[in-house]
Amino acid sequence: MTCIAYGQEENYVTVKKSFNLMGGPLDITVVSINEELGYINIQEAVSEIQRIEKLISSWHPESETSKINANAGIRPVEVSWELFKLIERSVQISEITDGAFDISHTPLNSLWRFDGSMTSLPSKQDINEAVNKVGFKNIILNNKDRTVYLAKKGMRISFGGIGKGYAADKAKSLLISKEVKAGIINLGGDITTWGTKASGEKWMIGIVDPKKHDGLFSWLPILESSVATSGGDSDFMMVNDKKYTHVMDPRTGYPSSGILSVSVFAKSAELSDALATAIFVMGIDSGLSLINQLGDTEVIIISDADIMFKSNGIILN
Repeated sequence: MTCIAYGQEENYVTVKKSFNLMGGPLDITVVSINEELGYINIQEAVSEIQRIEKLISSWHPESETSKINANAGIRPVEVSWELFKLIERSVQISEITDGAFDISHTPLNSLWRFDGSMTSLPSKQDINEAVNKVGFKNIILNNKDRTVYLAKKGMRISFGGIGKGYAADKAKSLLISKEVKAGIINLGGDITTWGTKASGEKWMIGIVDPKKHDGLFSWLPILESSVATSGGDSDFMMVNDKKYTHVMDPRTGYPSSGILSVSVFAKSAELSDALATAIFVMGIDSGLSLINQLGDTEVIIISDADIMFKSNGIILN
């Protein structure tokens, strides 16, 4: 499922610009008193997202994340308070989702490729060896020393399931601090909003039917809130006529199944991002049960049979 956001211009100037950051598209729209200031604000938001990308990137050899990974099973690594708290929140989400969300899933990535090049499944032995290097309980955090230690050699962390949401939140916070009246940030499908359209109307999110590219299930207003979508219809592999999605279950080492897409609505894009990934792995019943117990959080799930399921607070037009 894809979320589409539209804004309108009225008394204020609505400024929008698109980029490619953090491995995907970035669209930023701001409601400003003039066009020039709007573009300046957008560039400030872009710079903030670039800063976050450098901080959390597991591919940049000098990043704090890379240093943590390089010292797995060797020693704790002192990190910035910002990265420490992001990892701490990630572990907390792992705990409430029983490990369905896990930033230490990274060793599994080398076994599975969803670019059409795989013709057979990885061996059970290879999967088991990779799973043995996965597990949020082996991420040891020392609050006093501000250190992170991966307890097993070969462990790696990455922020593919939470990093974009976090970056979107930070960019939004920056723009609000600059007194930007309103806006909407869409970072690779992680969407966060504040204020209203120039017309005073609420931002509207179109919930797209993933099997009908030109059709919508419904429109939902999104006010001072965020939504993230995790979908398995775009990146997948076919082996022996069976479809495997790119969303991995870190507990088993195998791709998840049974769900086509998950959209989570929450106050922060970070939480929306992480929970969308987790629920895709947890499954429909467990995912709905979790969301219905959380405050200020809702979900729409589309099964692979193209059936919609929604949490208690979702009301569709």
